[in-house]
Amino acid sequence: MLKPKTWLRLVVVVLMGTALAYAGWHFTRPAAPDVELATIARGAVESTVVNTRAGTVKACRRAKLAPVAGGQIVKLWVKEGERVQAGQPLLELWSRDLAAQRELATRQLATSKDRRREACIMADNARRNAERTEQLAARGFVSPQRGEDARAEAHARQANCDALTADVKRAQAQIQVTLAGLERTTLTAPFAGIVARVTGEVGEFTTPSPPGIPTPPAVDLIDDSCLYVSAPMDEVDAPRLKPGQPARITLDALPGQSFAGKVRRIAPYVTEVEKQARTVDVEVDFDTPPQQILLVGYSADVETIIEQRTQVLRVPTQAIQQDGSVLVLGAGDKLETRSLETGLANWAFTEIVSGLNAGDRVLLTFDDENVKAGVKVKPKTAP
Repeated sequence: MLKPKTWLRLVVVVLMGTALAYAGWHFTRPAAPDVELATIARGAVESTVVNTRAGTVKACRRAKLAPVAGGQIVKLWVKEGERVQAGQPLLELWSRDLAAQRELATRQLATSKDRRREACIMADNARRNAERTEQLAARGFVSPQRGEDARAEAHARQANCDALTADVKRAQAQIQVTLAGLERTTLTAPFAGIVARVTGEVGEFTTPSPPGIPTPPAVDLIDDSCLYVSAPMDEVDAPRLKPGQPARITLDALPGQSFAGKVRRIAPYVTEVEKQARTVDVEVDFDTPPQQILLVGYSADVETIIEQRTQVLRVPTQAIQQDGSVLVLGAGDKLETRSLETGLANWAFTEIVSGLNAGDRVLLTFDDENVKAGVKVKPKTAP
């Protein structure tokens, strides 16, 4: 039988061993993992549609201009980047032959007018003379034959006057023809805008595009006072789009900024590009023209708002697992699985119909496979 001192020593040894074992377990056990949490609160949730490929900023009016007739450029009135007004000349082709024809037609018109004036004066005199002769013949002072001869002379003179009047009109028409030909040699701006590109130099020849064979335009004119965005949307989303729907526009050239807009037009056909998804082009207007200078051709993205709900419970979409559940921080900082009934959703937030309450904290990331339901975690609220 062990003595009391021996028992005491044995108890002390056991207690020291237990303490050392606990201390070893306490300091070597795995620490609770740090996790990023989000707090459930109320806010807006939108159902949106975004473009499948980058859209493009376009001008409401853009004209690729070329003279109606071909010829040699003798005057180039504008340069690339220059602003022009509607009706302002842009370039002029060689037209000395047409100018000479106009001068000839002008002189012919003047001659025709002089001849008409002389003939019509003589016709008027012959008419008055015929009237007097007929009066004298009626009184018996002259023979009736002289009256008839005078009337025939008046008719002949009037016919000559009418013929020369027609010559005057023909000369006037000829001048209009030459003026139209001269107008065809001068290219003018159909609207106010900025010259994007000029193809050709003084002395070079320019020709209009033959049917079916496109040629570079002489002047590319852009009306940059009115801009919109054209973006391709997936054909699956096309039935949900309607003109007038609100949209948000973002530009790669202006990061961090968003511009309000509205859908102005939806293409009535599907665009099929080889090895790419079929898309429908959607045009979106800016609600307010941006104060920054936008260049035609900027890449842009469009997010069309299909439906919007405000002041609803929402959860970050990334917190929802594939089975539709979330991991909620429960008692003792342990994670619990919670099933959800959801409503509207987008890439950022999902509406909560039931399953969560305001103030609940849910797991945001699932990078650590050891973080799962029942595991104690160290919460770290997402910024």
